Amino acid sequence: MPRLSQQMQRLAQLVALASPIVSAIDVTIPITAPNAAPTVSPNLVSLSIEQDRWIDWAGTAEPNQFFYNALDNLVQISRASPWIRIGADSEDHTLFSYDVEYEEDIFPASTAITPYPEATNITVGSRFYDIISHLPAGTHVHWGVNLGQYNITATYLETTALVAAFNSPAVKDAGITLDFIEVGNEADLYANNGARNSSWNIYEYVDQWTSFATNVSATAGLSASSYTKLIGCAFAGSSHNDLQGFSPQAAFADGLLDSTPGRLIRTISQHQYSGSFCTGGGAVLQDLMTKSYIRGNITVFTPDINATHMEGLDYILGETNSMSCHGAPDVSNTAGAALWLLDYSLFASQVGISRLHFHEGVGYKYNLIQPVTLNYSILDGSPIAPLAPHVQPPYYGAIIAAEAIGATGTAQAIELAINETDVSGYALFEYGNLARAVFINTVAYLPGDATRTSTHIDLSFTGYGASTQMTIKRLNIGYANDTSGLTWGGQTYETSDARVSGQEVVETVPVSAGVDIQETEAILVQFL
Repeated sequence: MPRLSQQMQRLAQLVALASPIVSAIDVTIPITAPNAAPTVSPNLVSLSIEQDRWIDWAGTAEPNQFFYNALDNLVQISRASPWIRIGADSEDHTLFSYDVEYEEDIFPASTAITPYPEATNITVGSRFYDIISHLPAGTHVHWGVNLGQYNITATYLETTALVAAFNSPAVKDAGITLDFIEVGNEADLYANNGARNSSWNIYEYVDQWTSFATNVSATAGLSASSYTKLIGCAFAGSSHNDLQGFSPQAAFADGLLDSTPGRLIRTISQHQYSGSFCTGGGAVLQDLMTKSYIRGNITVFTPDINATHMEGLDYILGETNSMSCHGAPDVSNTAGAALWLLDYSLFASQVGISRLHFHEGVGYKYNLIQPVTLNYSILDGSPIAPLAPHVQPPYYGAIIAAEAIGATGTAQAIELAINETDVSGYALFEYGNLARAVFINTVAYLPGDATRTSTHIDLSFTGYGASTQMTIKRLNIGYANDTSGLTWGGQTYETSDARVSGQEVVETVPVSAGVDIQETEAILVQFL
């Protein structure tokens, strides 16, 4: 009888000892960061806020303490100030009035598909921008102004108020900075949403963006030496190398970067959702979580990323999340979405995306954070008992990403070679040395499924100085479609003030013992 391979022998042993373990894999990790390992920002997971209800997020007379705490949790882990993008669809529906204190909005009717719709008309006053001072000290901001309505007066007034707010003593004392101004949101959709006629094209976009951005730059006092710069593109999608469509490449070819304001662009932003719930139905949790699906939704932007980097510019997903039109019920708001967010973000770091801004709006299904009390279901708009501010499962993905990346500011990451369709892994290095690893099992374990199975991972190393001991911290999930009850290392963030609660639980084991990871689970390995 032929000899079994070492891996097959180990698998046979594991199956004999514990039947739920159905596979065993060997994973090799370098002790030092490979030369090509990208640097990963502590702010890899960032937020984008729909600005129509900005006052609910920030608070008016006083800060929204729940939202502040939810941001500050990430600051405490990463020791890095957060990045917040404010704008989105609302930025192209916003006007300014000196007669308004904060904001006045007009909302369309709620529907079962969109229980919390975006405002169709937003009029803001100066204090709308002033409350940026309520965010954690050092927060980095990029804020959108109106291009969609082709109203240069509105854009001028918004920019004037925006700059005044960031020059105020309260904001300056807090070290909160306006890093970028975004002129227009998803201009590639203007012909679809009625903002422009059907002949709208990339050439007209570059011409109009240049005109408005020239005004914005002059109003804001932007220059080559100013701290604040401009964001480019902010497109909903991409035609990639089709120079007649909307893409960074087409914008560059039409002279976007050659104009006076174009030379103030430092970052190119694009938007991505992994599916759509705009007409209801069609969203499947396992699809969202699937390893190959996650990678396909990121690598589609490779031509745009490469073209951007060729121009010496940074590339971000300035708006992203699971399913467009505010998420899909029992998909975007679930524990499985936490695993999706973690894998999606870490994989994005591997292809040249420096930050991902996960979009948030009051009552949106895909939120990491619900910042205010809700009176209607986020799933179908039906009346509910008042539901206090709370975090949703994807928030745990952000927490784990921050902890994995660490607080030194030197983190590098590589995706580990794992020949499994449903297990992902990443190694994290600090000061060039192996520090941690993340493993994610993306099989959606759901009610009614058969016995929950596990995969055993044996670790080996290339290079010298491998650790002999490691700690293991687990994201504990009952079922992939759970909408609450998660714990990270035995602790919960599902508290009345968003602060972590409970005793931390970690396992300390020999590296030689390897680690088991069950379906619908993420683990963080710290090498001692």
